[in-house]
Amino acid sequence: MTLADTSGNDVVDMLTADHRDMLDLLRQVERTEDLDERREIADTVIAEVMRHSVAEEMIVYPSIEEHVPGGKDEVEHDKEEHEELVRVMKELEDLDVTEGAFLEKVIEFEQLLDHHARDEEDEQFPKLREHIPQDQLIDMGKRVVSAKRVAPTRPHPNAPHSELFHKSVGPGIGMVDRLRDKLTGRES
Repeated sequence: MTLADTSGNDVVDMLTADHRDMLDLLRQVERTEDLDERREIADTVIAEVMRHSVAEEMIVYPSIEEHVPGGKDEVEHDKEEHEELVRVMKELEDLDVTEGAFLEKVIEFEQLLDHHARDEEDEQFPKLREHIPQDQLIDMGKRVVSAKRVAPTRPHPNAPHSELFHKSVGPGIGMVDRLRDKLTGRES
């Protein structure tokens, strides 16, 4: 179970589609009664949010800092929200699906993700379109697709949210995560 291929779109379209798909999957977790399916969908969302977040931190946030007035402050706020998402994803990952706290954590995850997505879509994405030419937004979209292929699929609460970390250490962590996913039967 993975998100739709949006590789032909610019980065804004791609990330917006990711937001919608990830939030839809979280709602599916809440609706399904099948516990195995609930766990599988939750793990899929965790993997997708991790890929998405790492790609943003590697590709999008440096462009926001460079091209958008006040971008550094916006990126710092986004990274704080990513830290909170990672914390909640780690807690969710560690919960047994039969525990009542599992669905409560899914709802918290959904609320945090929805808030983060609205911040980006309402505030930052219009600024990206205003300050970065369309051809560069398309190129950024292609680079986001590449970054997502090597990004970690599991939350790592102690990992820094920096472009340098994700470019130097992230691919190795991502490889270990994907190996771990394969060995445990987790779909990533």
